[in-house]
Amino acid sequence: MACPPHNRSTDLRFFLTSCAALGLLFTGAAYAADPCADHIPQEKPQNTSRDIVGQEMDVLQDQGHMLFAVYEDYPPYSWEEAGKPRGVDIEIARIIAEDLGVEARFNFVSAGENLESDLRNNIWKGAIIGGRISNVMMRIPYDSAFKCRVEQVVFTGQYAAESVAIAYDKASYPDEKPVPAYFRFDTVAVENDSIADFYLSSFAGGQLSGKVQRFPNMVEAMAALNAGETKAAMGPLGQLEHGLTKKTDVHQPPLAGFAVSKWTLGVAVNFSYRPLSYAVDDAINYALQDGRIAKIYENYGLTFQQPER
Repeated sequence: MACPPHNRSTDLRFFLTSCAALGLLFTGAAYAADPCADHIPQEKPQNTSRDIVGQEMDVLQDQGHMLFAVYEDYPPYSWEEAGKPRGVDIEIARIIAEDLGVEARFNFVSAGENLESDLRNNIWKGAIIGGRISNVMMRIPYDSAFKCRVEQVVFTGQYAAESVAIAYDKASYPDEKPVPAYFRFDTVAVENDSIADFYLSSFAGGQLSGKVQRFPNMVEAMAALNAGETKAAMGPLGQLEHGLTKKTDVHQPPLAGFAVSKWTLGVAVNFSYRPLSYAVDDAINYALQDGRIAKIYENYGLTFQQPER
């Protein structure tokens, strides 16, 4: 079994950083190793004086704004339209900034080799060339086992969950909605090298691989479905819902052998600034309790899935 490459759209990249961790994708797999067992720790975070840590909130409020790292060209979560930031993560970031009494500004970033490099480049160290450190990074998959891999980051503010689903052409499936076994005969679109691609290509000993159509992103995969070029598409529910038309629909059938078809999303903050991480977590918690985050998903035509907090 080969290690699949990094892909932003899965939101599960932390599971794909070593072959030993691949056992977490499938129930009954022969992999039971600790995902941190073969990991070489990054450089330890330096001790930061209490004065510096305590001043971070003051600095943000004095300057009147804070910077959020969000993934570029990533609808429905974060993208630019006519020069203006749009998306679910953009609106949630604005809620956080408003609660802290500052303006939200955005650094649109591309996905790196893996989640660790994204966090290193955007939260605690910066890219070698032209890197910018942000106060908060959005849409970070939360997993307790992963925290040992990146000690320079606080993982907090769980604000939603995401899950794998199947979108389909309603005319092609008037009676029964498709499940993975259908794709032995019917075509299905996926984002190239995504977790859906890996799952379908490995399902039933590779019997579906000939019907899997791969696209650079889920926007193009859904466009192919809506154009009738494929009968179905598989990927994160939010991205599928964002691309639906009157001809298409989406559902979430049981996925045989798939152990991590749903995951929790949160934010990342630099280890040195725990007071900021507490304030961000509080802002998200308030917005969950009063329904503002659920309303954002509704406004974008998406299903809100509660995070595990």
